[in-house]
Amino acid sequence: MSELKQPQETVKFLKSLGFPELTVHTAFNHFDFRRGGRRILVIGPMGSGKTEYSARVWRDSLVALKKSDIVKYQTSSGDSDRRKVFFIRSLLDKGRFPEYPEDALAYRGGYEKCGRNIAAIGDSFALEELLEANREAGTWIVDEASFYDERIAYVIKRYSERRDLIFIFPTLILNFRKDIFNPTAYLLLEHATDVFPLTAYCEHKDCILDSFYTYRYYRLEGKECPALYFDPLIVIGGDREKSDPREPNYCTRCDQHHYLPGKEYTYLVLKPLGEKASAGDIVPLRKELASLRGSIEKSKLYNIMYDEYVGSASPQLINMNALLVPFVAEKALAYLFCEQNLVSEQQVKRLIGELDLNKEYLSKTLQDNKRPISLMES
Repeated sequence: MSELKQPQETVKFLKSLGFPELTVHTAFNHFDFRRGGRRILVIGPMGSGKTEYSARVWRDSLVALKKSDIVKYQTSSGDSDRRKVFFIRSLLDKGRFPEYPEDALAYRGGYEKCGRNIAAIGDSFALEELLEANREAGTWIVDEASFYDERIAYVIKRYSERRDLIFIFPTLILNFRKDIFNPTAYLLLEHATDVFPLTAYCEHKDCILDSFYTYRYYRLEGKECPALYFDPLIVIGGDREKSDPREPNYCTRCDQHHYLPGKEYTYLVLKPLGEKASAGDIVPLRKELASLRGSIEKSKLYNIMYDEYVGSASPQLINMNALLVPFVAEKALAYLFCEQNLVSEQQVKRLIGELDLNKEYLSKTLQDNKRPISLMES
């Protein structure tokens, strides 16, 4: 496995993520099952081939398993053989490829059947159970590892060091806001030993630059509607284009074509309104949410975005399309509750009732973002 001479752009990108000193490799060699104890990050935007990389490791394992006992000696530690690969996917992500078999390691270009060496889990405790029940497997691919609780980073570190196992994480490190995805992503970065950075072409029709970034947008009557900055952090989807404005699409974009409206508003207005509500004054937040719900042109969001994207010297009119997407008020409330923890469960229920916010949308959003509230009967 050869080391990669990193271009300056890649060096700057990895530094911006806070990587420690790591060995960075080319991603095209056959996988080396001899070297245990590694925690390998495979990072890149949606469409960059992270899961396809996993499939390549799986195919390499099938070839390596045909080798002699001399090779087995080189790839084994105790009762674990690193040529035996186990694939883990998140329960949140399980429905991405419904047309493929239940035991499929599926990616955009196809799939590999894993038989019994595949499972879907919801947390780090379930991973521990699988590690103990499948001690013969020496290489573990944990797809979208950033979706799990922070504890998983330490579970993985302990098992890789004590049993000489290899862990591979094909995962998003940056979210659609171009921020580190979550605390789990930070810990995976901290404990990684190797990294394979993947890029993809910017998917804007007029661009062919490399991109590191995942872009979220909605489709409404043929229009591209960028996701607002305070759009829910976790929304499951991304492998089939959707024209329903309630469900996002994902692609990869370069800096120039990665639109992210509403960030200024989030910190100038929305978060301070949440802080007032947290202190007991919910009236200003209710007023803004009411505008977002019924007359968005009267909202502070509309005024700030109009000044920034229409009235500026360098207008970006496409950003105004973000206001065409439904449930803007619901998204703002979910952001304050799930991510900022500034409004209480009681305040959420009160605002939903007073403003007639969409319970079905909020119930699913809060569930996906691990802050479930029983809303349907309230």
